[in-house]
Amino acid sequence: MILGMSVAVFTQVHVAISLIGIASGFVVIFGMMASKRMPAMTALFLTTTILTSVTGFLFPFHGVTPGIVVGVLSLVVLAVAVIAWYRDWRGTWVITAIVAEFFNFFVLIVQSFEKVPALHALAPTGKEGPLKAAQLGALVLFVVLAVIVYRRFRPQMA
Repeated sequence: MILGMSVAVFTQVHVAISLIGIASGFVVIFGMMASKRMPAMTALFLTTTILTSVTGFLFPFHGVTPGIVVGVLSLVVLAVAVIAWYRDWRGTWVITAIVAEFFNFFVLIVQSFEKVPALHALAPTGKEGPLKAAQLGALVLFVVLAVIVYRRFRPQMA
């Protein structure tokens, strides 16, 4: 039991929060491309992304895992992102928001290859080429997004 839920139910809640965070993160990123601040969507993105990391720590685990490391890094980045958002630190906000979204998306890729049978068959040990190609493709995508958004995001500050 985790927070009064079975591990299966808690996992479903965690996954739902994660997917909302990823979806809202992409909406925020594409909004930034159009120089839109989108405060409500940004609050949803930040809240669900923080909850994703926090709930991830509640799963039973033994020792430090790659997921724990990504969760800690994500929370550090998100702490800076929240400060940057409220202080109108444009460049810092853009980079930290995109890095936080990348961490969530990266975990989605890894979990997809672990849990989706067709993908798992392509990378049963988690070290095969298809998984590495997906991870590299995501990294390239997010670097390109960061460059584009950094150049375009010039909102009217409050």
